[in-house]
Amino acid sequence: MPVRTLIALSLVAAAAFAGSASAELYRYVDADGRVVYSDQPPPASAKGVEPRTLNDNVIETDPLPLAAQQAAKNFPVTLYTFDCQVCKEAHALLAKRGIPFETVIVTEEKGAERLKALTGKQLGPVLQVGEKQVLEGYNADRWQAALDDAGYPRSVPKLRREPPRTAAAVKPKVEEVPPPPKPGTGYPVY
Repeated sequence: MPVRTLIALSLVAAAAFAGSASAELYRYVDADGRVVYSDQPPPASAKGVEPRTLNDNVIETDPLPLAAQQAAKNFPVTLYTFDCQVCKEAHALLAKRGIPFETVIVTEEKGAERLKALTGKQLGPVLQVGEKQVLEGYNADRWQAALDDAGYPRSVPKLRREPPRTAAAVKPKVEEVPPPPKPGTGYPVY
């Protein structure tokens, strides 16, 4: 198969994958006798039309550990917060622990209504874990225990990173650049 055809097929396949994980693809012979792959329906003059389907070929990754995903599904966390120092500490505890949570700003009308419906009060911060557990006021130990009981992991796994290097340990890389090819050379050999 000629190189141009392989490149064209690769580009069509890449475009099809970029547009949709499960896309319709058509193979046909155009009026000039060329084989065409396209995600657009072929013209009426096309011969040998073969619809093809590109199946899903996607791996979804989530930085959230499985335990946290399951806890979030079973016991979603909502933080009712004002703009105060204690509320910021409460927010930091959830963020440090990697808990996915909804933030309800109770200084806004809708947020105030939600907090009033939940607790009957306008005091915060308030942590809701799941449908039934509501913790009024910030108490790090109580909040940690409630999150533990819901199955949230204690910490977020850290991404693997290189240790910091000192300036003395860093040596500049010197790469040799190959000379440019002479005219008439450098073509691929098949």
